[in-house]
Amino acid sequence: MNSGSRKRIRILGKILFVLYIIFIIYFLLFSDWYGRTGQMQEYHYNLVLFKEIKRFWYYRDQVGMFATFTNLFGNVVIFIPFGFFMPMASKHRSFLATLFYSFGLSLCVESFQLITKVGCFDVDDLLLNTLGGVAGYLIFIICVALRRIHGRKK
Repeated sequence: MNSGSRKRIRILGKILFVLYIIFIIYFLLFSDWYGRTGQMQEYHYNLVLFKEIKRFWYYRDQVGMFATFTNLFGNVVIFIPFGFFMPMASKHRSFLATLFYSFGLSLCVESFQLITKVGCFDVDDLLLNTLGGVAGYLIFIICVALRRIHGRKK
């Protein structure tokens, strides 16, 4: 792959990264899809790791599979693009950088929810969001490896 193609891919990655950040801020903080339009009267937070994960799994028949899937897998899936586009758009392409920035973005979102009383602060969400960012990074690494293998064959 020549230098011009790499530069175009990098620019595309940066554009997609910015669009993704705008989407995630809107979706996680302002979207009414999860009832985020109104402010709660009191603070809601969970500081016990795995508490909400266990609760959703244990009561999955009562809360429904959609709610269970959304809470457990949705928090992972929504951060996969972050882990994929972050190394594409940044000079920091390491696993640790992706782990740190995924956790940092998730912490910012959760803290904002706590402060504004829109949603609730949940350490399980921090874990699941960070795992999503790491999964996205692993997909990025696989794609880079496949591109290099394909490039060598040409």
